[in-house]
Amino acid sequence: MRYIKYALIATFGIALISVAVANREHVSIQLIPNEVAGWFAMNPQIELPLFIIIFGGIIVGLFVGFVWEWLREHAQRAEAARQAREMRRLQREVKRLKGEKHEGKDEVIALLEEAS
Repeated sequence: MRYIKYALIATFGIALISVAVANREHVSIQLIPNEVAGWFAMNPQIELPLFIIIFGGIIVGLFVGFVWEWLREHAQRAEAARQAREMRRLQREVKRLKGEKHEGKDEVIALLEEAS
C-alpha cells in the first residue's frame, strides 16, 4: 500500500511539473477592467507566469473550501463539546453518589457490593 501511495504522489508531482513547464508564459493580471480603470485614472496590473496563477487559484480555492467547511460544522462541534461537558458532569455525580452510598461501610464490603 505504501508503494501505491508513493507512486500516486510521484505521478501527481510529475503532472504539476508538466503543467508548470507548459505554462511558463507571462500573463498580465488586471485588478480592474479597462473601462472602469478610466474612471479612477489608474489600472493596477501585475505580470506573472501562468502556472503561478493556476496553482494560486487552486490553493485559494482549497483554503476557501476548508474555511467554509469549518464554519459549516461549527454547530456539530459546539454540540459535541456540550455533550462532553455533560458527560463529565454526570461522571462526577456518579462518583460522588457511589462514595455517599458506601460511606461508613467496611471497604471490603463496599468493593464487593460495587462489583455485583
